[in-house]
Amino acid sequence: MTGSARLWVAAYCALLTAVIVGPLAGSGYLLLRDAVSTPRSYLTDSALGLGAAAPRAVPQDALLAVLSPVVDGGILVKAILIVSLWSAGYGAAVLARRFVSATTGPQLVAATLALWNPFVAERLLQGHWSLLAGYAALPWVALAATRLREPEVDSSVDVRSGRGHAEASLASGAGSGTDSAAETGGGRGSPGSLSEVDSARASGSIVGRAWSSVQARRSRAGARVGAWAALVAAFAAAGLTPTGSLLAAVIGLATIGWRKMLPAAVLWVLTCAPWLTATALGAGAEPSDPEGVSAFAARAEPWLGTLGSLAGLGGIWNAEAVPGSRTTPVAFVATMLLLGIVALGVRAVWARGHRALLVIAVVAVVVPALGATSGGIAVGEWLVAHVPGAGLLRDSQKYVALAMPAYVLCAAAACTTVLTFARRFAPTIHDGVRTGTAAVATLFIGMLILPLPDLVWGVGGEMRPVHYPAGWEKVVEHIDAPGDVAVLPAGMFRRFPYSGTAPVLDPAPRILPDDVLQTGELRVRGYAVAGEGNRARTVETALLEGAPATDLAALGVGWILIERTTPGPLGASQSTLTTTQLTYEDPDLALYRVPNPTPTDTATPTQRRISATAHLLWATLLLGALLAAALRPNPN
Repeated sequence: MTGSARLWVAAYCALLTAVIVGPLAGSGYLLLRDAVSTPRSYLTDSALGLGAAAPRAVPQDALLAVLSPVVDGGILVKAILIVSLWSAGYGAAVLARRFVSATTGPQLVAATLALWNPFVAERLLQGHWSLLAGYAALPWVALAATRLREPEVDSSVDVRSGRGHAEASLASGAGSGTDSAAETGGGRGSPGSLSEVDSARASGSIVGRAWSSVQARRSRAGARVGAWAALVAAFAAAGLTPTGSLLAAVIGLATIGWRKMLPAAVLWVLTCAPWLTATALGAGAEPSDPEGVSAFAARAEPWLGTLGSLAGLGGIWNAEAVPGSRTTPVAFVATMLLLGIVALGVRAVWARGHRALLVIAVVAVVVPALGATSGGIAVGEWLVAHVPGAGLLRDSQKYVALAMPAYVLCAAAACTTVLTFARRFAPTIHDGVRTGTAAVATLFIGMLILPLPDLVWGVGGEMRPVHYPAGWEKVVEHIDAPGDVAVLPAGMFRRFPYSGTAPVLDPAPRILPDDVLQTGELRVRGYAVAGEGNRARTVETALLEGAPATDLAALGVGWILIERTTPGPLGASQSTLTTTQLTYEDPDLALYRVPNPTPTDTATPTQRRISATAHLLWATLLLGALLAAALRPNPN
């Protein structure tokens, strides 16, 4: 494939990405459901994953805390999201080129499927921007793992081959010289002269071939280093969240082969150091509320059922985080078109030997569907109650992302399948193969994009930047003493006038320099899902009951923040506030100081050092592997 063709593919992926996230080009911050970006965040215990809540946003929060003093946090989040989407599309195109020899048109189909699907739309609406980094890494993980699985040529063969050729050359030269001497009658010095020439020729041949062998070994070693570096970089990039890390592990370990599975697993574990460490040291090892399994189970869409919704890369648990077109029978049409395209390429992908990805795709669809049944929910409830960290599995629909690599390969291969089938009925197509491929690719791209029109421009305009009131910055300036922060109204989510109609996670934990106490309790589809924040729950109850400030101080609370422009329960908190000191207020926010809070650090200095070291290891692996992969690219 020519460089210009690759440039066209890259530009096409950039265009699709721009069409999807265009509104974010403006100033402001992403604040939509679970997505919270802020101008500046701080390296608190919660950011390190050592707070009361499970480390679901590790190392994401620590990365933003470290970089946001240098680069505005809103720009960082936008940049990561844009790079992730582009990488997903371009990675799918490269995967199709390498695995099924796709030309430019089929590569564009693969890129379109990777970017323009319900999974991307729904996760954007839910605010899971960092999960899309893990999603984007999957094609690159598959590429690197497959390169490492390919058999290596024994370097010793080249040396022996070179010596053998030299010896043959010597024998041939000696025979030729003897014949010549016999024909000419020879001279006294003739045999010796021929022997010296032939010996020199043989020596030169041996040296030349040995040097070529050395160069070949170096090239292969460089390629191996590059492949391992690419795999580590993809693992680390996916590891921006624990879920993304698990997705990458499934693809990588399933495709790398048994011989290299152990070292690959070790490298993967190293890239997981931040959240594995946080799980061991923080609250991540505590069991999750079993109610969350039912609340976060995959959801059926119109005319599709749960299995059909998942097969079409949809079915997120939150019915509000769904494009409008997925709430109508159009969802059925879109799913049938998508699955039809994929089905046309299954046979070709299977024949190419990429069966592991196909099996993973089937499992990624079937298992979450089973998990939404009564039996599956019962199994899930047992797991989250008894297995530490199993709460990561409760939002089972997100694991349908594992089907993406197989889907994009099948979609690319389907172009060739359709063209081959068409030739049987119209032999003249042989005269315009390139035109025919382009026509089929254009048709498939239209079939993927048109049934999901609301992905355009920030998923129908819902994903747009917001601007925080200036009061937030003033509150940060006034928090100049130790003590955790309690926030009212009670609850995890907010509806600010400036944030749109969708509920958003309270931005206080990511804006304020001290740890903010959050219960972690969620209300989803009629279920009340308890969080891990037991102390936060006690503090919230005390506030709502109007307990005196001394009670809150004994619980480690040094500050109370009132967010005035969002609805929610306040209870008898006014009684509590009369025993505190007002330090700042405006129409949006009010900050109160609780005197003499009792130090109640959730983490020890040793735990913080261990967690910081784990984060540093992750960052080193990410940057070092990216650099190594760039310096030692794939020779092919």
